[in-house]
Amino acid sequence: MSEVLTAPLVVEFPFTRSLGPVQGAFLTGLRERTVLGIRARDGRVVVPPVEYDPVTADELRDLVEVAPTGTVTTWAWNPSPRRGQPLTTPFAWVLVRLDGADTALLHALAAPAPEAVRTGMRVRIRWAVARTGAITDIACFEPADGAAAEYQVTSHSGEFADPVTGITAPARLDYAYAPGGAQSRYIQALAERKTVGERCPACRKVYVPPRGACPTCGVATDEQVEVGPRGTVTTFCIVNIKARNLDIEVPYVYAHIALDGADLALHARIGGIPYDQVRMGLRVEPVWTEGARFPDHYRPAGEPDADYDSYKELI
Repeated sequence: MSEVLTAPLVVEFPFTRSLGPVQGAFLTGLRERTVLGIRARDGRVVVPPVEYDPVTADELRDLVEVAPTGTVTTWAWNPSPRRGQPLTTPFAWVLVRLDGADTALLHALAAPAPEAVRTGMRVRIRWAVARTGAITDIACFEPADGAAAEYQVTSHSGEFADPVTGITAPARLDYAYAPGGAQSRYIQALAERKTVGERCPACRKVYVPPRGACPTCGVATDEQVEVGPRGTVTTFCIVNIKARNLDIEVPYVYAHIALDGADLALHARIGGIPYDQVRMGLRVEPVWTEGARFPDHYRPAGEPDADYDSYKELI
C-alpha cells in the first residue's frame, strides 16, 4: 500500500470591520481602563454591550460604566494554551459577571492550577500595559480579595478623545490535512509528472482528482487511470486582485480544464498566452518546474480549439 500523506495547513483571513457607536465606545473605553455596558429595555445591564436589545430587538444607546471587579459564574481549565490565546501558561477560561452588570464576560483568569479556581470567586481586571482599543486591553482576570459589594452603575456618554472606529479581526485555522488513500496516490503520481484519476465501476466515469468514491453512484473507486497530460479549457475567470503570498502578477487566468480521458474538470492557472486571449475550448498542456510536485501552470498546446460538443457536459 502506498504511503498516505499528511500536511499542515493554515487557513487565514484577516478582515477589517467598522464598530459603530456602541462597540466603538466599549473598545475605546477599554483603552482608557473603563468598562462600559448598556442598559436593556428591561433594565438589565449587558456587558459586553450590544447594539440591539436581545429580547425586544430595540436599538440600544444607554451606555453605563461598570466596575473592573466581578464574580466568576462558571469556568473551564485550559492546560495547553494555543497560539494567540491571552496567556502562554495554563489558565482558566472564565465567565465573569462584573459588578454592576447582569450578564457575564468571557476572558482568561491567571491561576496557578485548577484547584485555585472556583465558581463564585472574586476577580479583577489586569489591564495590559500597552492598550490600543481591543479586547486584549484586558490582559486577563486575576484573583481579588473581598466579598461582592453593591455597585451603583453610572451613565456614560460613550465619548472619548480619539475614538476607535474600526478593528482588524484575524480569523485563522491551523490543522493537519490527510488527503486519504485516493488523493495520496494522485499526489504521488504528480511527483512523477503523471495525472491519475479513478474510474467508477458502475458508471465508468473517470474522476480527477479522485476522492475514493464516485460522487454520482456513491460506490468505491479503486481502478486507477492515467489521463492527460493535455486538456481543454471549459470555463475560466480573469483574476485582477493580487493574492497575498502569491508571486503572480495580475491580471492572470484560472480555468477549469478537462484533461483528456477525464470526466471531471480540474482547475489550474493558464500561462503562456495573454489573459484576454484565453477562451473556452482552448487546448492546453502542463508546464512543470524543476522539483515541483504539480504543474506550475498550463499553456496553449498548439492544437486547434476543441469543439464545444466535446466538453459541454463538463462545464
